Amino acid sequence: MVKERTLPVFHAASAQITKEEGLKIYEDMVLGRLFEDKCAEMYYRGKMFGFVHLYNGQEAVSSGVIKAMRPDEDYVCSTYRDHVHALSAGVTAREVMAELFGKATGCSKGRGGSMHMFSSPHRLLGGYAFVAEGIPVATGAAFQSKYRKETMGDASADQVTACFFGDGACNNGQFFECLNMAALWKLPILYVVENNKWAIGMAHERATSDPEIYKKAHAFGMAGVEVDGMDALAVYTVAKEAIARARAGEGPTLIEALTYRFRGHSLADPDELRSKEEKEFWFTRDPIKKFAAYLTEENLATAEELKDIDRKIQAVVDDAVQFAEQSPEPDPSELYRFVFAEDE
Repeated sequence: MVKERTLPVFHAASAQITKEEGLKIYEDMVLGRLFEDKCAEMYYRGKMFGFVHLYNGQEAVSSGVIKAMRPDEDYVCSTYRDHVHALSAGVTAREVMAELFGKATGCSKGRGGSMHMFSSPHRLLGGYAFVAEGIPVATGAAFQSKYRKETMGDASADQVTACFFGDGACNNGQFFECLNMAALWKLPILYVVENNKWAIGMAHERATSDPEIYKKAHAFGMAGVEVDGMDALAVYTVAKEAIARARAGEGPTLIEALTYRFRGHSLADPDELRSKEEKEFWFTRDPIKKFAAYLTEENLATAEELKDIDRKIQAVVDDAVQFAEQSPEPDPSELYRFVFAEDE
């Protein structure tokens, strides 16, 4: 087992969070976990096809960043592990599940499947199958916000973009080119690296000359921070600071969230490359259990309130499956629809 990187220390006492914020983040993380658990069940029962990459274990990153943003206004750009980013951005569990079932009621009309969630009303710019493919798209979204505000005089164009990608994307050309442009033009964007230690079956330490990704920001003169990606409060605090800087015109931030996926790379992955000791180390750091403990210790929620949320979300997920199963298949006559924007 490779020696674990020392996680950055976060002092919870320094955070400012209300009960409403805390419950919102907790509910979102539980939705992500229970939704993905149900996806695994449906996949193995033959209800879903193709590649399905689950997010279990990384919920603190999605919830911590996206719930710090303005819903349906700021932009979110995802990867092929995109179900939970879509849910955090406000896409309904029904729409996401229906998309996974390939149904016409899905958020991408059944055309995208697991890796291509998209929702214009929720400013979700898409999931992307190719590694690092979403980084230029997100950079473009941030550029148009800045251009509309500064060149076209649109004072309302102060949207911030959050771009999620994994450690495996950080050796790709798009990563370096886009960070350079974002720093030059002070674009309002958060580059969020979900460093779960593994790029499919390649250990991060074996593929990267300097495994501390956040330090790469300094080469471009932008802010770079590392955060414990298993601590929702830490992620939320770092994200709020970066969003405030971006909205104030102070430019981009590279956030490296140290996290871990509890399942294999995809549901087709037997997950035999990672050691039992490594997995056990990270399983003890479950972000949902950690945040639940924080909420109860700080008297922001009772154990019963949290159980009520768990039950409510399980009902939401069960309803999403029922909705997906009962939804119609895309009509073959619409095979060529939605290829161009005017077909919406």
